[in-house]
Amino acid sequence: MDPQLSLYRSREEIAESVAKVAARISSDYQGKRPVLVGVLKGSFVFLADLVRELDLPVSIEFVIAQSYSGEHSTGEVAVKGGSGLDVQGKDVLLVEDIVDTGTTTSPLLDVLESQSPASLKVCAMVDKPSRRVTAVAVDYVGFTVPDVFLVGYGMDLDQKWRELPEMYVFRDSPEE
Repeated sequence: MDPQLSLYRSREEIAESVAKVAARISSDYQGKRPVLVGVLKGSFVFLADLVRELDLPVSIEFVIAQSYSGEHSTGEVAVKGGSGLDVQGKDVLLVEDIVDTGTTTSPLLDVLESQSPASLKVCAMVDKPSRRVTAVAVDYVGFTVPDVFLVGYGMDLDQKWRELPEMYVFRDSPEE
């Protein structure tokens, strides 16, 4: 394993957390067919696991939003896709890998809200409220974490380590 990475959450811990989040969503949306909007690229692993754990029918859409370059938020959000989304009158659940500063999630919520959904909530595998710059409420959370930079389980650093099945803390320099 790369010396810059230290295990943060195992496969088993992640699976347990996903199952708990899915149970809450299944209960809250019973009798409904929510539209899950996955934010690419990071959410694809979490979204796939989440959908398999849900006990209700769903529709799935994707948008691409990016505000990071390396380990730092650029403060600007580039949104691609989603122009064909039709969520008017529907129950919408925005699915993120991580909600950090909120600068990516907030504009996405604005775009979705402008279409007058029946309801709009946020689900994130990881919530890092200590770094919030823009107020964003996360309704369903897998893990609330301190100010650490995570990779694996869909999360990356410049497209590196996204494929790892566990979550790891990235450290700038190897520990002695």
